[in-house]
Amino acid sequence: MSKDKDAAKVAEVAAEQVGFGIDIGGSGIKGAPVHLRTGELLTKKFRLPTPAESSPDAVGAVLADVVAHFELPSIAHIGVTFPGIIKNGVSHSAANVDKRWIDTDVAAVTRRWTGHTAYVANDADAAGYAEVAYGAAKGKKGTVLVITLGTGIGSAMIHDGHLIPNFELGHLEIDGYDAETRAASSVKEEEGLSYEQWAVRLQRYFSHVEFLFSPDLFVVGGGVSKDHEKFLPLLDLKTPIVPAKLRNKAGIVGAAALAAENA
Repeated sequence: MSKDKDAAKVAEVAAEQVGFGIDIGGSGIKGAPVHLRTGELLTKKFRLPTPAESSPDAVGAVLADVVAHFELPSIAHIGVTFPGIIKNGVSHSAANVDKRWIDTDVAAVTRRWTGHTAYVANDADAAGYAEVAYGAAKGKKGTVLVITLGTGIGSAMIHDGHLIPNFELGHLEIDGYDAETRAASSVKEEEGLSYEQWAVRLQRYFSHVEFLFSPDLFVVGGGVSKDHEKFLPLLDLKTPIVPAKLRNKAGIVGAAALAAENA
């Protein structure tokens, strides 16, 4: 879709109902305007590769290109996901990106390169929040744990609609192992495990998390969630467990929603 058509599509929605999210990943940086009432993307995502040297300035230049593609109003607030621990817009870790991001103000980098005020959230937190606001856990009261199974294990806790940030459950030590080194979907592929074999490891992981936090709902995301019928029914838990709905757009949607909420 051309920039003019993107702008026309966004213009059809009341300005106060339009948010904008950018999802920074180790391989790609993608963004899109979001309908804040429905959680739908208003246009196709615009994606550019993450620079091989993913320093703050190199990534900042890509953020500028992503924002420029959509010609946002100068007053627009944007939400940004980042693969690290985020406190007050500052990254305290960096997964799959340059270590120079550690102790860097991601919000300030975004503002400097794009000219827009930004709200920054951990990538798993943003995706989890999106599932509660618009997806598989919409309207669910109590404690929701969103667990993403991918290269590692990401997690987010939302209680009565409020995000508890940086709730890291992928690195729990279980049976002497870092949990994600046993139960991430990447490990399933690397070790050639069947779904039945992998489900044994997932059972151990989810049972442990269930005992520790007594959630009211588990939501399972990550690319493997599209095959949820092959492994979720094999798990025996007291807590309901369902697949995520928003999948690879969850980060963008959650970032936009959190930015609007914190504007």
